[in-house]
Amino acid sequence: MQADEQSHLKDSSGVTRLGLAILLKCFQFLGRFPRHSGEVPAAAVEYVARQVGVPAELWLHYKWHGRTMESHRARIRFFLGFREPTLADGVAMSTWLTEQVGPANRHLKRLTEALLERYRAHKIEPLSPDRMERMVRAAVQSYDSHLCETVWQRTPAEARARWQALLLPSRVAPEPEAELVPAVLQELRADAGPASLETIQQELDKLDLVRALGLPNNLFASVPPKILQAFRQRAAVEALYELRRHPEPLCITLLAAYCHVRGRDLTDTVADLLVDIVHHIGSKAETRVEEQLVEELKRVAGKNGLLYNLAEVALNHPEGVIKEVIYPVVSEQKLRDLVKEFKSTGPAYRKQVQTVMRNSWRSHYRRLLPRILEMLEFQSNNEAHQPIIDALAVLKKYAHSKARYYLPEERVPVGGVVAATWMDAIYDEDKNGQRRINRVVYEICVLQILRERLRCKEIWIVGANRYRNPDEDLPADFQDRRDAYYKTLRLPQDEKQFVDGLQQEMDHELERFNRELPANEFVRVLDKRNGKGWISLSPLETQPEPANLEALKAELSQRWPMTSLLDMFKEADFRIHYTDVFRCVTPRGNLDRDLLRERLLLDLYGMGSNTGLRRMSSGQTGHTYRDLLYVRHRYITKDCLRQAIAEVVNQIFAIRSPEIWGKGTTACASDSKKFGAWTKT
Repeated sequence: MQADEQSHLKDSSGVTRLGLAILLKCFQFLGRFPRHSGEVPAAAVEYVARQVGVPAELWLHYKWHGRTMESHRARIRFFLGFREPTLADGVAMSTWLTEQVGPANRHLKRLTEALLERYRAHKIEPLSPDRMERMVRAAVQSYDSHLCETVWQRTPAEARARWQALLLPSRVAPEPEAELVPAVLQELRADAGPASLETIQQELDKLDLVRALGLPNNLFASVPPKILQAFRQRAAVEALYELRRHPEPLCITLLAAYCHVRGRDLTDTVADLLVDIVHHIGSKAETRVEEQLVEELKRVAGKNGLLYNLAEVALNHPEGVIKEVIYPVVSEQKLRDLVKEFKSTGPAYRKQVQTVMRNSWRSHYRRLLPRILEMLEFQSNNEAHQPIIDALAVLKKYAHSKARYYLPEERVPVGGVVAATWMDAIYDEDKNGQRRINRVVYEICVLQILRERLRCKEIWIVGANRYRNPDEDLPADFQDRRDAYYKTLRLPQDEKQFVDGLQQEMDHELERFNRELPANEFVRVLDKRNGKGWISLSPLETQPEPANLEALKAELSQRWPMTSLLDMFKEADFRIHYTDVFRCVTPRGNLDRDLLRERLLLDLYGMGSNTGLRRMSSGQTGHTYRDLLYVRHRYITKDCLRQAIAEVVNQIFAIRSPEIWGKGTTACASDSKKFGAWTKT
């Protein structure tokens, strides 16, 4: 404690002195007073007790109610320049908090932290955590009500009727079934299947259905994407009867938000399926041609011996007749097989692959092209890729034509669109002997280059989410809150300062690399014919195991010889409480927290181990499959999973002692595809 803080305690002693000191330090570090003695860590109590010269055991005898407690709180507020909150402060904070819901994206923890910082900035003692949470939830509810009312007022009556029709059965099945077909919304909720012609047609039907609803383009222009996603998740998990019983403004907003986000997701899905199909056509063609080549290679056995005999006979009988001299040694069929094998290698291999791709596209997949070009609008912000956009326009112009070639006067972009390996394949000779561009081959070339540019976002799709315009990656309010965003990112706004900092860092690291490379025994620079050196890394030797690790393993095996992964899940939650971050996507989550924790652990284990929820429910757990599925849909979201992973990772970093694990970086392992990894030095 500082000297001025010590002087603040001079007129107190014993438990009063210790209690006043701990309340002061808690208010300084937490921004509020503790609610009970157990909220203060024992290590902190011991540390403060040593500083003030009072036994730490007296902390348990500190009275949390009465005049002494109130006097201590008043003295601390006066010492730090704080004051008690008033009714006017509560109104002002609630108004400010409602304005922060949009930028903070409804994240309750972040909103609570922002509210706490607001109280501290204005030197006002914050409310209790429960009252703070109620204030945050009230602000979120106020924001949602205002948003729903705005959307409802901006929507025409006929559009509302179309959206509410999503909750009704799409049609009645014909006799003899005579039963209701699921509602249209249920059809929109269905996920896409594997990449195929039928799947992409089904997704295009869904996208066509969403666009037919007539959602205004600017209906959610000022709403942050994460808030839209929250409404979308709520509409996706609620049953149809729950959606129907909502007030009309809320029901309309939920349906509109769901269809808006779902339309963008469907656009991404169609693009993904198109990318997969284009890749599938090429890979399947290569596989088929390779199988044919293997069969051809097996036919001609002992080629080297045959060629030797052929050369020897030709040299010994230069004037002989082929049928009389060569065929007795090497049969005519053997020679034909050798010629066929030679033609199947080298450039001919690529030609065969192109032929198989051409036939596959023309006979099966080509029928989806007109509808894709009609439903998806491709754009690019780079002039270098404008030929691809022009090529797509040509494809769309001839989408319903049965002509084999493009018209001679048609301007068909070739440069920057057709790869060098396809340049000869796109041209055919017509009846008059003129070179014309084959439409089928050109379409394959355009789709291949489109696949590459879509994956790197050089070409984007109007109305998509992941394939959206890269300029939309910035927040909508970036210009208005530019200073706040740069402060959060800890980056300078001056671009020259930012570039200079990067250059200095790169110069420093390159200089260090150049200085230490010759002395590194595990790295060599190899000379190549092209003059460019390659860096060769030798495998590193296995590091010695930490001294205490073997003893720790033996002790763990002795204490808990048969510990299952599910028990580890449960024990980690008892210590960290990572399941507390999982919140219901709907406002009403009435499950008991202990019951919810059990189902969350079973769900997370079933998903993480790939066991599945149905198998988890078949054990003696007392929870049915529908119970686990309910929790899976309403509580487990991507954001909540990321928060839970962060909680676990932070605790792992905190307990990794160098005396046990050795020195070096501390990292959490991952499979590099589905789960991320964190490291720190």
